[in-house]
Amino acid sequence: MGIRGKLEVEVEIKFDGDVFRQLSGQDPELVPNITPDKIHTCDLHEGELGKLDSVISWYYTVGNKKCVAKEIVEVIDEENKFVGFKIIEGDLLEEFKSLTISIHVIPRGEITVVKWSAEFEKIADDGPYPTQIIDFCIGITKDIERHHINA
Repeated sequence: MGIRGKLEVEVEIKFDGDVFRQLSGQDPELVPNITPDKIHTCDLHEGELGKLDSVISWYYTVGNKKCVAKEIVEVIDEENKFVGFKIIEGDLLEEFKSLTISIHVIPRGEITVVKWSAEFEKIADDGPYPTQIIDFCIGITKDIERHHINA
């Protein structure tokens, strides 16, 4: 019997969140140019970028480990600025039976928040929680923010 859970984090950003949502949903191939020390490349395998059921592989480094994750886009909600991905292959599935990552851009008056969520089921009860992935997502958010502000 596995442990299931959900980790969430909200990161305040100093720019219009539509740019962030566009990069994460419609134009993910631009992200490696913005954060090359974390994400090296992404490849479209099936479908069309920015569309439901598209399959994308990400090549990235967490800590000092080079990794790959293949994901399927399960949810795109333009009105609510929400994108959800299910990991279907790769290094993350060595530790998790299932892992779904979502990104929600939330305008809050003068502030915009990027909310990352990781819903997971661990393979082993004593295995890790996806805190390293959440930290990775925070780093990507900050890199995109720096890039956008300095552009």
